[in-house]
Amino acid sequence: MTIRGRLSRAGLVALCSISAPAWSADQVLNLYSARHYQTDEALYSDFEKATGIKINRIEGVDDQLIERIRSEGANSPADVFLTVDAARLQYADMLDLFAPVKSAVLEQRIPANLRTPNWFAFSIRARLIVYNKMLAKKEDLQTYEDLANPRLKGKICTISGNYPYNLSLGAALLAHDGEAATEAWVKGFVANFARAPKGGDTDQLMSVGAGECAVTVSNSYYYARLMRSSNPKDRKVAESLAIVWPNQSTWGTHINVSGGGMLKNAPHKEAALKFLEYLASDSAQTYFADGNNEWPVVRTAKFKDPALKGLGEFKQDELPLGTIAKNVIQAQKIYDRAGFM
Repeated sequence: MTIRGRLSRAGLVALCSISAPAWSADQVLNLYSARHYQTDEALYSDFEKATGIKINRIEGVDDQLIERIRSEGANSPADVFLTVDAARLQYADMLDLFAPVKSAVLEQRIPANLRTPNWFAFSIRARLIVYNKMLAKKEDLQTYEDLANPRLKGKICTISGNYPYNLSLGAALLAHDGEAATEAWVKGFVANFARAPKGGDTDQLMSVGAGECAVTVSNSYYYARLMRSSNPKDRKVAESLAIVWPNQSTWGTHINVSGGGMLKNAPHKEAALKFLEYLASDSAQTYFADGNNEWPVVRTAKFKDPALKGLGEFKQDELPLGTIAKNVIQAQKIYDRAGFM
């Protein structure tokens, strides 16, 4: 079963050739990445400087990269696959694309709930409830479950239920609340929509800021982008909004991740392991935070990002990513039955 995520980026973009004649074969890492952030350039260049290993990178849409790796099979040149969201990582794992990785470094530095035997989280985004200060009340929005309350009828806008971020949230609710309660929640949530789901998280934030709806659920780094934007209009939108860390008195705020793993047919496994361990280093973790408004998974990593610091500390859901990922297909079925498309 495929994950029917709405794809916001078009096509595959080969940013550099897979052949690199100036580098010997054992000094090469072939990276397939669905991360599309300009700030990652420094992350990669620092690895090359530290190790002498040249990164050849192919960037593209998540599902297309996964299909490319699958179709290349044993002849795939890819060593590491990076993407966002546990649902996508689990989908790649279901296709048997990842190789098991044993690393004392990764086991020591990455919390147990943020890794599996085959893939690892390297950064965190929280799934926030965001509301218009003039149109909704914080006390009505303390939990994800509150979003199904009829008092919010006609007030919620959201991205598609097919989008991996929402599927992961549904999978977490399944683990915490059970199937019957989750299905009831989805039906109530859908009944409260101000309009049909469309666009991405940033679009929802803009809609809430404009008063088209009063409440949405968004990944934290989209909100942080508005806070740090050089565009005064973006900052004005951020000022009209307020956030809630959901479920602080229960199981904690749901988190999304960016992560990856070594591929089963990786031709440069030693370089792949070095790269994965590098991503768990303090210096790399700082890049995730200061460069892209993502929290480090390594607790000792320091960062200066004013938006992240401004958002403050919160209680995270510590549900293992593997548990969330295994519930994604069931979450999709529940969403389909409730008409959350």
